[in-house]
Amino acid sequence: MSNLRVRTDRIAADLTALSKITDPDRPWTRRAFSPCFDEGRNWLAARFAEAGLAVTTDAGGNLIGTRKGTESLGTIMLGSHSDTVPDGGRFDGVAGVIVALEVARSLAERGIELRHDLAVTDFLAEEVSVFGVSCIGSRAMAGVLPDSWMPLQHEGRSLDQAMRDVGGDPASMTARSDIRAFLELHIEQGPVLESSGTEIGLVTTIAGITRVEVILTGRPDHAGTTPMGHRADALVAASDLISAIDAEATARSEQGSHFTATVGEFSIEPGAANVVPGRVRMLIDARSEERAQMLAFLDWLEARTQSLPMGISAELTRLSDNFPTQMDGGLVDHLESASARVGASATRMVSGAGHDAAFMARIAPAAMVFVPCLGGRSHCPEEWAEATDIALGAEVLVETVIAVDQT
Repeated sequence: MSNLRVRTDRIAADLTALSKITDPDRPWTRRAFSPCFDEGRNWLAARFAEAGLAVTTDAGGNLIGTRKGTESLGTIMLGSHSDTVPDGGRFDGVAGVIVALEVARSLAERGIELRHDLAVTDFLAEEVSVFGVSCIGSRAMAGVLPDSWMPLQHEGRSLDQAMRDVGGDPASMTARSDIRAFLELHIEQGPVLESSGTEIGLVTTIAGITRVEVILTGRPDHAGTTPMGHRADALVAASDLISAIDAEATARSEQGSHFTATVGEFSIEPGAANVVPGRVRMLIDARSEERAQMLAFLDWLEARTQSLPMGISAELTRLSDNFPTQMDGGLVDHLESASARVGASATRMVSGAGHDAAFMARIAPAAMVFVPCLGGRSHCPEEWAEATDIALGAEVLVETVIAVDQT
């Protein structure tokens, strides 16, 4: 750590300053399209300018600071997002933006001229926004932001207007073709690095995410007069199904590749103490690094819902289905070599969370660095990462950018 040329104190100060821009009654909350988000963006734009970067907002509403290279070879881009989930934390996304800025500052202070342009990016609305959609900025930059999202409404404002309000221009969005490499630092949001004592995670795959709505319909009846053996209780059937989903996901996770399945949304009707539940809605979030595993799970789920108790029917709707995203092998190799050069222990791993890098990988070679977070906690007020760990990740990115620039 004594050999680091990035400034740990500056990284810590930036993280602290940005964390103070939050909803006062909900610490660490700075949701996209809110006044706090706009204030945070203004703070970042000022820091970008102070670092000598040319500051712009692109058509997709992404804040970008650019340092010109000596040759017309395209762009090496670094970044993440500055918006948070409600009560979300001070490091998820934010660390990646601050580290990208620190990489630019460190290169300038060391007098290192890059052949490529260097772009530091704060992507718009990586987290699920008030419009119910996520990764808005990176989707826009990759040219895959659905037109059908533009009319989405929140409190009388459309997504189209909200993007314009942050400086975007949805009507002129096109995919970028100049990016030669994209690198993103992020806290792990899990316990693997901390529990193993490993300093750097090298992401090889971002898991695919599939969400399935399941509606179980039984029959509402009087809770006191309907005999137990004569009921079609949708809640009892749902509880058995949830236990089966958990067991199936656990078995698949033990087969050697990353797999998870979670029932995170759940509601029952009519929802009265003296009525047998007649309808249950649940939402399954399933994630896998292997598409074949996901397809097998979906087949299992379909079959399992065909064998429900008498009187219970099931309706399955696949709401979203994103494939796994492979990170670029060459960039992962560069990150691994850079980790060795700075003396950091590193391991290759899968990201179970989604990231802007998944969309950037559609238009450029992309890779990610993970750094440990306390207890693996994230998306909560207790989320924490040490500035020294983040700085080590920043040093790995500096070394990687220099290597990639030459190749």
